[in-house]
Amino acid sequence: MRGQTYVILAIIFVIIVSIFAVSNVGSVEVSYLFGTGQAPLILVILFSVLMGGVITASAGLVKIIRLQRERKQLQTERDQLNRTLEEYGLQESQASDTNTDSFEK
Repeated sequence: MRGQTYVILAIIFVIIVSIFAVSNVGSVEVSYLFGTGQAPLILVILFSVLMGGVITASAGLVKIIRLQRERKQLQTERDQLNRTLEEYGLQESQASDTNTDSFEK
C-alpha cells in the first residue's frame, strides 16, 4: 500500500510540474558559468526538476548503501557473539531468534 501511495504522489507531482512548465513557454536568458544564452523557460523548468530528482535520488542511494554496510557489520557482530555464547555452553533463546530473523527478510 505504501508503494502505491508513492506512485500516486509521483504521478500527481509530474502532472503539476507539466502543467506549470507548459504554461511558461517564453524564452529566458540563462547565465552559465562561462557566458549566457537564451532557452525556453519550459526546458529550464523541466531540467531543474530533473536535476533535483537526480540529486535527491543520489543522496538517498548513499544513505541506503551506508545502512546496508552497517546492517552487515551488525549481523557479523551478532554471529560472532552467538558463536562465543555457544563456546561457553550458553544458547540464545528461541524468542530472540525469531525476532532477529524477521528483520533479515
